[in-house]
Amino acid sequence: RGGVILSTTSVAAIRPRPDIAWYCASKGAAVVATKALALELAPKRIRVNCLAPVAAATPLLAAALSSYGDEREQSRMREGFAANIPLGRLCDVEDMASAALFLASDEAAFLTGVCLEVDGGRSI
Repeated sequence: RGGVILSTTSVAAIRPRPDIAWYCASKGAAVVATKALALELAPKRIRVNCLAPVAAATPLLAAALSSYGDEREQSRMREGFAANIPLGRLCDVEDMASAALFLASDEAAFLTGVCLEVDGGRSI
C-alpha cells in the first residue's frame, strides 16, 4: 500500500522576507527535499508532501515574541503579522491539523511532491 511522509516548512520558503535570508533558504531546501524524496519514493507508493504555514498562534510564537518588549508590544506585533495575511488572522493548530489530515488521507492519494501553503493567502 505504500505510505505517506509529511514534513513542515514555512511560507518563507515560497515568499521570502528581508532580514531572514538564511531562514528562508533553509525552508526552501526542505521544499526541494520533499520534491526529490517524492520522486525517489514514488515507485514504493510512498507519497511525500510538506506543509508551509504562515506565523502560527502557538507557544513557539509567544516565546519568540517575548524578547520584544511588554505584552502590549507583543500584541502589536501579532496584529502586524495578521494584517499581512489576506484572511486576516494567524494560522492555528487546527488549520495545520486539517491540512495534515487531508494530505495523509486517501483523498490526497494522487498528491506527491506538494508543498501545501497553510497561510491564509499570504504567499499570493
